[in-house]
Amino acid sequence: MKTFPVRGGIHPEYRKELTGELAIERLPLPERLYIPLQQHIGAPAEVLVQAGDLVAKGQVIARRQGNISVHHHASTSGQVVEVTEIPAPHPTGLPQATVVIAPDGQDVWGVLPAPIADPFAASPQAIAERVAESGIVGMGGATFPAAVKLNLGIQYRIETLLLNGAECEPYLTCDDRVMREYTDEVVDGARIMAHALGAARIVIAIEDNKPQALEKITAAAAAFPEITVTPVPVKYPMGSERHLTFAITGRETPARKLTADIGVVVHNVATARAVHQAVRFGRPLVSRVVTVSGQAIAQPKNIEAPIGARVSDLIEFCGGFSQPPERMVQGGPMMGSPLPGLDVPVVKGTSGILALTALEINDRPSDPCIRCGSCVAICACGLTPVEIAARIRHDDLDGAVKLGVMDCVSCGSCSWVCPSHIPLVHYFNYAKGAVNAKARVDQKTERTKTLAEAHNARLERLAAQRAASRKPKAAAAATDEAGA
Repeated sequence: MKTFPVRGGIHPEYRKELTGELAIERLPLPERLYIPLQQHIGAPAEVLVQAGDLVAKGQVIARRQGNISVHHHASTSGQVVEVTEIPAPHPTGLPQATVVIAPDGQDVWGVLPAPIADPFAASPQAIAERVAESGIVGMGGATFPAAVKLNLGIQYRIETLLLNGAECEPYLTCDDRVMREYTDEVVDGARIMAHALGAARIVIAIEDNKPQALEKITAAAAAFPEITVTPVPVKYPMGSERHLTFAITGRETPARKLTADIGVVVHNVATARAVHQAVRFGRPLVSRVVTVSGQAIAQPKNIEAPIGARVSDLIEFCGGFSQPPERMVQGGPMMGSPLPGLDVPVVKGTSGILALTALEINDRPSDPCIRCGSCVAICACGLTPVEIAARIRHDDLDGAVKLGVMDCVSCGSCSWVCPSHIPLVHYFNYAKGAVNAKARVDQKTERTKTLAEAHNARLERLAAQRAASRKPKAAAAATDEAGA
């Protein structure tokens, strides 16, 4: 299948050899699991349990609130120790409501929804609802509720389900291993999702530095003519939803629009496996594969970890640190976030835990911009990072927005190539956060203004009604007085 060249991009040291050939290992149950109620984009889930409750594996412990939210489930059987917010650990470093479970060691499943015997005879709504009940989110790191994306077929005409197996971030090999070890589950999950979307075509895109995954997925998909398995060039950020869509279709996703606007929905390969588990067996998302890597890790591994296990549990399973890490990162080194501590739990979006040495991160103070244009040349979004950063430094957020800062995917390529070591992506993330915060304040202010205007209008109507009701009484009184 022909692919289209994506503009810009970089080729960092991928370092996937640390874990690429290591099979997935299952983490033994730790003494405590910390399951936050906010592991996804959207509203936090509403807690359903309290301290002292006994829970079974797969039991709903928090219920989704609104359309953009997901259920959360007990990752194993045991007892709820507490439901706490402060000082509950969370990957953001902010206090979040968290259910703490003490495993009983039995790991016993509770009562699960019945498997959907023939998913391809079920309605798309039934598939999406099962995915919603199972608490599945985008497992490539975006953590958007998967059921919401599966319902896009109602609003849009979806032609293609694009399954993202690029895994372009350095170090990470969890998706590669999932494709190689759970091949049939990935392919079946993709077919189920395509049915829910009404998509006639499935394209599974895998970077061509994963030959074993390409070979296994191609063999498993051979029986299904609607599936095409396509190698894509090794280039960061090939795994970005918009860029992968362009590489496969040659079509640009318009600014502020979804790939669904051009007939494509993108899901991660690990999400497809989770959908298979939910539909075929009724099992909710209670664990995920995490790559634990970096030169400060004694024995790097790919680990299937229960949601709620702490980073310290995974590092201990890897033999601890071989040397003190200079930096701890959740996710990949390009788009991941610094870990606030080792007590942070694995959540649904945790694809990697990296313990990096000073040699690996090569930090140094930034120098003044030399206007070399390297950031412009490699920007996969076609932006001018140097000019956007200049606006942000001068607090000109409106100017940064006009230059397209909201279209930045925060891939970090510009920072990576900058010879002056300017943390450009940090500027852009700050600006996007500030713009979004202002938009929320403006929206709240506008809503308050609208409510106030409605309240005042109601008071004016009531006053007019009272005045109108007094007029007949006054007229009658005047008539009586005149008659007297």
